[in-house]
Amino acid sequence: MIDREAVRANAKYLRHVRPIDPEEIHEYIDGTPHPAVVRETLREEAYDLGLRERTDGTFVPVSDAPAPQPGWEPETFPEPYAFALEDLLVERYGANWHRGESGDRLRETIRRLKEDYYRQNPVEYDDVAALGYAIYHLPDYYAAIGYVLDDLAERDHLPRTLRVLDVGAGTGGPALGLHDYLPEDAVVDYHAVEPSASADVLERLLGETSRNFRTTIHRETAEAFEPEREFDLVLFANVLSELDEPEAVAARYLDAVADDGSFVALAPADRNTSTQLRAVERALAPPDSGTSVYAPTLRLWPGRAPSDRGWSFDRRPEIAAPAFQRRLDDAGTADDGAGSDAGDDGTAAADATDPDAAGTEHSPRTPGDGTFRNETVQFSYAILRPDGERRVDVVADPDRHAEMAEMERHVTNRIDLLAVKLSRDLTDDPDANPLFKVGDGSEAVEHYAVSTARDPLNEALLTADYGDVLTFENVLCLWNGDEGAYNLVVDDETYVEWFA
Repeated sequence: MIDREAVRANAKYLRHVRPIDPEEIHEYIDGTPHPAVVRETLREEAYDLGLRERTDGTFVPVSDAPAPQPGWEPETFPEPYAFALEDLLVERYGANWHRGESGDRLRETIRRLKEDYYRQNPVEYDDVAALGYAIYHLPDYYAAIGYVLDDLAERDHLPRTLRVLDVGAGTGGPALGLHDYLPEDAVVDYHAVEPSASADVLERLLGETSRNFRTTIHRETAEAFEPEREFDLVLFANVLSELDEPEAVAARYLDAVADDGSFVALAPADRNTSTQLRAVERALAPPDSGTSVYAPTLRLWPGRAPSDRGWSFDRRPEIAAPAFQRRLDDAGTADDGAGSDAGDDGTAAADATDPDAAGTEHSPRTPGDGTFRNETVQFSYAILRPDGERRVDVVADPDRHAEMAEMERHVTNRIDLLAVKLSRDLTDDPDANPLFKVGDGSEAVEHYAVSTARDPLNEALLTADYGDVLTFENVLCLWNGDEGAYNLVVDDETYVEWFA
């Protein structure tokens, strides 16, 4: 066995002198181990030593600078990952995996998964379900995680040396997105917790990541796994809805987050999974607990917490369907069966005035009709921080701002308030007045800002990003009895600007 401490000592001595070369330092270690053994030991110790491996096989210190925002907006799913998944499909079913009995089985599996998620039925991931899940969800989950990481990177909260725990890692969409989001000189100690057959797909896809993205898969349930160290980033991506006790499990993993680390929860945008994520968020970060909601649903009133339904989601540019989705979709037949897209990508939420509009009616499918192409990037998320930091450090002023918890007092009045923009435009009709969900962290019922007159003085409502804090001056408060919500009417008498 190699003297690991001797390897560490040599690396610490040389790190500030010259690149650390296993071909050199193996001579200074008892037993003169092979350079390849020294190299593997350095890889295993890279996170703790703050070293990254270069293409020439030497090791150099990782920059102390935090990871920057890379301008994340993927248009396609990277080919190396797509090819790796197709290799798995070909190995399992042959070159024509998308046709015949295997294609029918995969399409039926994807339909069943979509329906089970919408109906909140238990989901079991055997090897077929894992492949079906990967086909349908790898691209959109890959894209979504980068947009969430932007919230951390913009405030320098994403270190280049990063220890990650991915709970319920599935087939790896978020893991691959994290890998591609980070700069090439980052060093990641990545741990995945995944007990199902999805771990086999995950393992294959992680084989496409770089040498400085060190991966370990723990084939245990989230309930059974015991974190033995602290992590800079704990990720629950699209798994909370599959846990019997999501709040209790998530609370245990929150304790594994480093003092300056982040807990990130991600969920599909449909009503059930999105509102469940908010319930977990609220349980983990009650008022005055020390744990803050970093983003997006900021608490703008100290000591307050929201108690509304909490359905909030972001929508980003589509990601093109990769070849494996197109092949499966195009190979379908008109009598291939019925499908349901209800709630799968949050489209039920598009009309905020009728959030339960999405149905589950079955209709015949025709070849290439898009049933098995998932290009929509729409998701709910929460970021919590043990250190109490928030994406925007702002609190409302009771002498100036109306509180949403007391909005009943202001109906038919014009008021000033501070609010977070919590949706994109929720209307489908281009001729309708743009409608946005907003919140201030005290609301008991939904609040929507309605733009009835676009003006240079209020267009910040239209152009602000999801999660931005806005100040409203002279906005008209009305009660919408049909929807059981408050409408904040932004007209030509209203002034809206970003909080600075």
